[in-house]
Amino acid sequence: MPNRLAHETSPYLLQHADNPVDWWPWSADAFEEARKSGKPVLLSVGYSSCHWCHVMAHESFEDQETADYLNAHFVSVKVDREERPDVDAVYMEAVQAATGQGGWPMTVFLTPDAEPFYFGTYFPPAPRQGSPSFRQVLEGVHSAWTDRRDEVAEVAEKIVRDLAGREIAFGDTQVPGEEDLAGALLGLTRDYDAGHGGFGGAPKFPPSMAIEFLLRHHARTGAEGALQMAADTCERMARGGIYDQLAGGFARYSVDREWVVPHFEKMLYDNALLCRVYAHLWRSTGSDLARRVALETADFMVRELRTNEGGFASALDADSDDGTGKHVEGAYYVWTPAQLREVLGEQDAELAADYFGVTQEGTFEEGASVLQLPQSEGVFDAERIASIRARLLEARGERPAPGRDDKVVAAWNGLAVAALAETGAYFDRPDLIEAALGAADLLVRLHLDEHARLARTSKDGRVGANAGVLEDYADVSEGFLALASVTGEGVWLEFAGFLLDHVLVQFTDEESGTLYDTAADAEKLIRRPQDPTDNATPSGWSAAAGALLGYAAQTGAEPHRAAAERALGVVKALGPRAPRFIGWGLATAEALLDGPREVAVVGPVDDPATKELHRAALLATAPGAVVAVGAPDSDELPLLAERLLVSGEPTAYVCRNFTCDAPTTDVDRLREALKR
Repeated sequence: MPNRLAHETSPYLLQHADNPVDWWPWSADAFEEARKSGKPVLLSVGYSSCHWCHVMAHESFEDQETADYLNAHFVSVKVDREERPDVDAVYMEAVQAATGQGGWPMTVFLTPDAEPFYFGTYFPPAPRQGSPSFRQVLEGVHSAWTDRRDEVAEVAEKIVRDLAGREIAFGDTQVPGEEDLAGALLGLTRDYDAGHGGFGGAPKFPPSMAIEFLLRHHARTGAEGALQMAADTCERMARGGIYDQLAGGFARYSVDREWVVPHFEKMLYDNALLCRVYAHLWRSTGSDLARRVALETADFMVRELRTNEGGFASALDADSDDGTGKHVEGAYYVWTPAQLREVLGEQDAELAADYFGVTQEGTFEEGASVLQLPQSEGVFDAERIASIRARLLEARGERPAPGRDDKVVAAWNGLAVAALAETGAYFDRPDLIEAALGAADLLVRLHLDEHARLARTSKDGRVGANAGVLEDYADVSEGFLALASVTGEGVWLEFAGFLLDHVLVQFTDEESGTLYDTAADAEKLIRRPQDPTDNATPSGWSAAAGALLGYAAQTGAEPHRAAAERALGVVKALGPRAPRFIGWGLATAEALLDGPREVAVVGPVDDPATKELHRAALLATAPGAVVAVGAPDSDELPLLAERLLVSGEPTAYVCRNFTCDAPTTDVDRLREALKR
């Protein structure tokens, strides 16, 4: 019989609806039940494409004996971290403070007042490598709760006090300047892996936000080293196993420093961020590889992740059926020499093995290899390779596909809207702009209520119950601002304004300018979360600073610019010390130092000269430049106000820091003005 999770919208929670564990979703009712029954709470946090979450579920939560013990002694609460990033953030901070590490699945034991007192991540079904079994942990916690309740309460109170003392107060410091950004570049250079690209060692994550900073820093200062690090890292990733060499799209991270073996889950946010990075790299360098990867990644998102409602699903699982009924990580993607021969025949299999780096020993597990492009030199027959790729892709399509998490997350869809709008504009792909408009339309229709408040998630056209957090408001605004620049439709700027007004009122501390991840009127947790560091995605803090700055450039709204500058104080503090973890903040600081530029293009919408000026403006590498396009009498966008045609011809105006260049009708002069 299904438990209480059967009525949830989260695919992750629904995966646990048939567990024998009597799960509760995160709710006031769950904690009321704990109070009434006198039991502690087991909080289990994960997400649908998390490999070890599935492993622990199969080993422990599907086990009747373990479930019986849990049901007798605990109130068990299951949380999808992607639906409730606020709950995840608060307790992950506690786990990391207590154990020095964190991850998912996250296992936390709480009092009925939601105060944590014991922590962990994955627990095995039997003792292993010094780790106790899950049953031993449950018995130990039950014993402590029963026999030493006062001691447990003291521990919980101390943890909550310690967390409360970790408030961040960087909102009132100065904005970052030249020295701070130069210091950040130096820090990235020290961490750079010159042999393989990227930063640090294994596991290695795609550093999309740091690359955005490097590209903007090069555009503003001409620093060749910044561009080289960005370009080389992008090439290494695109040639590695982290990139799907048959169908496009990036996996979550590489388990090794050479980008060979990925953790195979594919996340919407990674692909949206990387699609935009490669499009911007092409804009800076004209690289054919960057163009190919940007378009293939965009096509992957539209083909594999778009939902029936027009939004984009969260993720594809790492695991899939290996053909024997057993779920194995990477089974869908890897190849053995024998499998190549079966699909391609002897000669083409030999060529494919050489081209894609498939070895007899294998680069992954059990003699299988992850496809790469290890040959940076040598000549291959392009038509023959294209035929091989097509046949392998067709054969792979016959394999059981990885599961898809169909949950639509507002923030990640905002990132996808920005990436698809820009990629479509750069490469003359109106279908990609249409896909961006479809997702933006879904966010407005379904996620936005009559008070312009955002819901965090939806699934199958049904909106979730959880309120949007700061990153939702900021990333959706970012997507809408990109759409306004690409389409010239003022409605997207208006919607961005509604959302950013909420940021100013609901997420910003009035006195210090500090930003919080949850709204002032959101559910009260043991601590109000705030994290300025960029990790897998831009932090809400960095993303809000970027969107506020872009909106201010489009509209002249001084409160929004002032809020962006206050928010960037954290970049001055963290940029030189931890540049890998504040990449989007650094990229936004580059935009602030450059102005950012404001470009207005006026002319008849269908005039080729208008389109040429608009395209030149969009392709400018000036950090954070905003673009408005429209007819001379248009009131769609504020930047178009009182902009006249020169000699009756389409005209471009470039301004920054309250100063404007002379208007121009010459596209080359516009390009030159945007380079300076």
